[in-house]
Amino acid sequence: MSDSPRAVILLSGGLDSATVLAIAKSRGFDCHTIGFDYGQKHNSELKAAYRVTEALGDHAHKVIRLDLGSIGGSALTSDEISVPVGGVAESGIPVTYVPARNTVFLSIALGYGEVIGATHLFIGANAVDYSGYPDCRPTFIEHFERLANVATAAVDGGPRWVVEAPLMSMSKADIIKVGNALGVDYAPTVSCYRADSSGSACGECDACRLRRKGFLDAGILDPTRYQPGISPKI
Repeated sequence: MSDSPRAVILLSGGLDSATVLAIAKSRGFDCHTIGFDYGQKHNSELKAAYRVTEALGDHAHKVIRLDLGSIGGSALTSDEISVPVGGVAESGIPVTYVPARNTVFLSIALGYGEVIGATHLFIGANAVDYSGYPDCRPTFIEHFERLANVATAAVDGGPRWVVEAPLMSMSKADIIKVGNALGVDYAPTVSCYRADSSGSACGECDACRLRRKGFLDAGILDPTRYQPGISPKI
């Protein structure tokens, strides 16, 4: 068993979380990845997470099943709300925000971390490309870390928790450059909100546009597989 400090990495199978995993590994953490089958409309990211873990992970990838779809309220979980394809909104909370998702995910990751003796949680939250998401902002991460240290054995002399969002202030291009320098292969990752069963991207949802622009701005070849006949947009 590794003597390195243990960390739980929230791994969705997308570009950002793959980069976070690479960053944590580069810092010497013993990385345990966790993902969530939470009622999202497609499972291509879940499949991608296994591929990312095989390439970068230290342990078998753990998937927790939830049903956030039963409360709806998001284009990613409700059939009554369509994923927007008209371009990235400049203000407001996007309909792709899943209510309380990161709060739930981090809470479960925290419990898993207690079981395995971890002291760090890593999440790919980013306030530059997804500034409309309330749970992807610095204040959320700061407050969750405080919660972690009063809601666990840390309050009674146990190890203190650190919650890290290393991508928080980075542009998508900067994230890609960092991952590229760390040897991340982005071809297996899936970011698209409307990916098909093979993981091929739609090329026009917010996630696709931001990812495409990131590769172009970084000057790095985009390895994303797009659906037949699609010309990706930014």
